[in-house]
Amino acid sequence: MRRLLYLTLFGVMLFSGAASADEVYLKNGDRYSGTIVKLTDGKLVLKADAAGEVTINQEDIQSLSSAGPLEIHFKDGAVLNQNVQVAQPGQFAIETGPTLRAQTFPLAEVTAINPPPKPKPKWTGSLSAGFTATSGNTSIEAINASFSAVRRSEKDRQTASADYAKGKQDDPDTGEEETIEDWWRAKGQYDYFFSKKFFGFINGSYEKDSIADLDRRVVVGGGAGYQWIESEQTNFSTSLGLASLYEKFDDATDSNSELSAQAGYNFDHQINESVRFLHDLTYFPALDKISDYYLTTTTELRASFTKSMYANFKVIFNYDATPATGRSSTDVKYIFGVGMAF
Repeated sequence: MRRLLYLTLFGVMLFSGAASADEVYLKNGDRYSGTIVKLTDGKLVLKADAAGEVTINQEDIQSLSSAGPLEIHFKDGAVLNQNVQVAQPGQFAIETGPTLRAQTFPLAEVTAINPPPKPKPKWTGSLSAGFTATSGNTSIEAINASFSAVRRSEKDRQTASADYAKGKQDDPDTGEEETIEDWWRAKGQYDYFFSKKFFGFINGSYEKDSIADLDRRVVVGGGAGYQWIESEQTNFSTSLGLASLYEKFDDATDSNSELSAQAGYNFDHQINESVRFLHDLTYFPALDKISDYYLTTTTELRASFTKSMYANFKVIFNYDATPATGRSSTDVKYIFGVGMAF
């Protein structure tokens, strides 16, 4: 009688041990027992009873079961947190109730299981500055600075940037100091993602340029955009909307305010391990007269020395179809500097 009792207890212990383990069944007939740690990027990590931590390709899994709830994420954005059971090949099942039939799901639709918590969104960006000086027959001093920052969360994105340059030279004949460059601009945008790719935005910018007799140019607008590519190597988005554009020139008593469309794109690409290419363009045609437009585009090459230090060369091209009297419609600015990423 005592021997029977021991055998019964031993059997219960074996059964409870098996029931408390997660199991992964492979297409080649192998089976792993242990604890499912996570599934991310097509790789399932299992802490196996005998072999320790094992990594399994998602495409090699036939089915799986769990002794406790798993946090399962699907391609359509749905999330389940339940025990799972073995189902027919390529699927797993979830009990929906004691009197209901188990519901099955395809493994191919799973994007993650027990994913690690996402890092808290934080601001990242860069700050650079440059200085040029010559003396002798020509005496020139010029400084420039650039700043950019972005904060990206799952649902929104905030971006901000600013550029500044000022230069002066001495007339070799009179010795008088002349300002040859004096401008600055600041831009900001907020994007809210309604889906993984589609977003709405509001943006604004402020610009001054004393050489172009631009007292101020203020642009405030909004619209919708689409994020075609978003990765560490490449980012590309397009946008379309409306904007209110206000301009005031030093030589004009009246200001210019108009409603315009705005269309643009943002692109950046990591060319190799140390060089990154960045480019953006925004076009503002007046709604009442399409030939009256303002266009701005920036191109930058950034070469990294270390993880945080880099050198950059930036070209800013602006075209205003209605500039100040006596001034050119085209302004091209060249900036070279050394910066730090944060």
